[in-house]
Amino acid sequence: METVTGYVGHIVYRNQDNGYTVFHLENDDGEVTCVGNFSFISEGEMMELSGEYVNHNVYGTQLKVMSHIVKEPEDLVSIERYLGSGAIKGVGAALAGRIVKKFKEDTFRIIEEEPERLAEIKGISERKAREIAEQVEGKKDMRKAMIYLQKYGISTKLAAKIYEYYGMRVYKVLEENPYQLADNIEGVGFRTADEIAARIGIHTDSDYRIRSGLFYVLQQALGEGHVYLPQEVLSRRAGELLGVEIQDVEKYVMDLCIEKKTVMKEQDGEVRVYPARYYYMELNAAKMLHDLNIRCEMPEDMMERRLKKVEQNEQIELDPMQHRAVIESIKHGLLVLTGGPGTGKTTTINTMIRFFDSEGMSILLAAPTGRAAKRMTEATGYEAQTIHRLLEVNVNPEDEDSVGGFLRNRQNPLDADVIIIDEMSMVDLALMHALLLAVVPGTRLVLVGDVDQLPSVGAGSVLKDIIASERFPVVTLKRIFRQAGESDIVVNAHKINAGEPVVLNNKSRDFFFLRRQDADTIIGVMILLIQKKLPKYVGARPDEIQVMTPTRKGLLGVERLNTILQRYLNPEDPKKNEQEIGGRLFREGDKVMQIKNNYQLEWEIRTKYGLAVDSGTGVFNGDMGVIREINSYTETVEVEFDEARRVKYGFDMVEELELAYAITVHKSQGSEYPAVIIPLLPGPKLLYNRNLLYTAVTRARKCLTIVGSDAVFQEMIQNRNEQARYTSLAERIREFQGES
Repeated sequence: METVTGYVGHIVYRNQDNGYTVFHLENDDGEVTCVGNFSFISEGEMMELSGEYVNHNVYGTQLKVMSHIVKEPEDLVSIERYLGSGAIKGVGAALAGRIVKKFKEDTFRIIEEEPERLAEIKGISERKAREIAEQVEGKKDMRKAMIYLQKYGISTKLAAKIYEYYGMRVYKVLEENPYQLADNIEGVGFRTADEIAARIGIHTDSDYRIRSGLFYVLQQALGEGHVYLPQEVLSRRAGELLGVEIQDVEKYVMDLCIEKKTVMKEQDGEVRVYPARYYYMELNAAKMLHDLNIRCEMPEDMMERRLKKVEQNEQIELDPMQHRAVIESIKHGLLVLTGGPGTGKTTTINTMIRFFDSEGMSILLAAPTGRAAKRMTEATGYEAQTIHRLLEVNVNPEDEDSVGGFLRNRQNPLDADVIIIDEMSMVDLALMHALLLAVVPGTRLVLVGDVDQLPSVGAGSVLKDIIASERFPVVTLKRIFRQAGESDIVVNAHKINAGEPVVLNNKSRDFFFLRRQDADTIIGVMILLIQKKLPKYVGARPDEIQVMTPTRKGLLGVERLNTILQRYLNPEDPKKNEQEIGGRLFREGDKVMQIKNNYQLEWEIRTKYGLAVDSGTGVFNGDMGVIREINSYTETVEVEFDEARRVKYGFDMVEELELAYAITVHKSQGSEYPAVIIPLLPGPKLLYNRNLLYTAVTRARKCLTIVGSDAVFQEMIQNRNEQARYTSLAERIREFQGES
């Protein structure tokens, strides 16, 4: 690690979004080109930089800065350079020279203590003297606060955000209650605030710490799918997190309720604690679902006649349950249509669309992911879009017309007579709430999904709870149609779901089981299948074949598999740029996945000549793409997602991406692949269950290959253990329906 001190000369390049800067540092030894991330930097500032020298193939030797300290200018040349650099607005090089010539080493003391004396210099009025003093003082305050924050291990970038939010109150906040940072500053979670508090000397049983810990546990529970936690579960989890025994937990929960962070509700003798936002989301969603459930006044014989006409015109033949589903969608404002693969959901949806279209009604189709929406479009011939796009993601979340990050809401509802949403098992409470806000009573809402698949990644169990409430019409399709019945993927999926054993004799055309008992052998077989066997068999490219695994960790977990598969499927190549970011290696040509919703990320679709023909915002959890370019100079990674959408990520944002040669079964929801490979060795009983296996199998369109232990496979079929989710949408719905 090298350390150099000097002043910032010319700033060659600066990215205001991520702070990436290229500049020349000048000192007695000459000029050094430096690159790094700087929250604040001005020409003329004196800095002490630590980093490593690297050779850039175009720009030569550079100092790659790892850390930096802004220093007060000391000698007269430094003071003059700083004042004349543009850091102080209104002071150029000539004026800076006159100021330093008159006040010499006393310059900063004069500016701070006797600013009126600046007016003694030609070209400086009393007003300008005050402005110069204010700027110097403001920058001094900021620097002092940044140095103070860095003492507690806070990075420069985070320190800048904290100072920007609190200003000079930052000292009081950190000394009294550093846990406020977790509430107010994006990027500061409970654990970061807790580390700062420990360095400052806050007691482990401090009230602030316990309240913040309780709320943090509730926030973490949302990530597990829970909408609330029973009070005793909350208390136990918080005690384990904090390492203290929490006495009188109700007192702390009540304090959080007073702060409007939580809601406490007693139900059937159990005290439940909700994050306030999610309590009201469930409550409002229940009310809006209730309001949508309006009966249509059309006489039944008229419905039947018109439906028969549609069937004849379109040459569709419905079975009794499909027929009933279409009639129910005509009769009711809200309908749930559920069923496994091959049971005719698509035919039923198509008939609904043709019927409503023949009635002159406007129809909107949507699904939770881009892949699911694309499949819906292909199956129906009508344009389907993601729910996020349907609701119009707002690029400015502070916009007063936006609710929950979307422009479509109660004030600006969706303009449609019928809305059909597919893959409902994936829809979490937050997205469902946003959707319902944009649907006015009188609009028909048809919710389609497979209730036996894994629940949503986000909090809630929306589809299951709506069905469990028993307050809305639900039609379940069970019959497997002949064409689907010829697929062993479909037949075996239904056997798995029914808990029946599956014959693994490899006489199938689309369902294969390769018995292997060693993890590395399994990986070798998978690589052979992807590179040699399956592309020709299913008529797909190797990158379209998806490895899906139950776990993230372990010998066959996502993290290890991706490292190995990257080495074989996209090996090192002098023609491909690569970059290690945050301990992970990314290479041009890598298959990647977005792992969190980002409503602000901008994308564009370009012609082959690079001209943008469409653009928009928003990339969402589960979106998959390929890295097309890595630029180490501008520190950007460009990814091409579905529908040729190109997105540029700064290196500091690449944490939102991960390699996707292998993905978890949870992340596969809503997607379908030409061929799927599932590695299978023993794993956690709670995770290795029927629900997960069923979801995995139904992701394959043309071919499914399981490589591993047949004993584990049969055990998963019999294992019905699922992690129960603490949700209460069904109860809220019943409460509203009971009032009517």
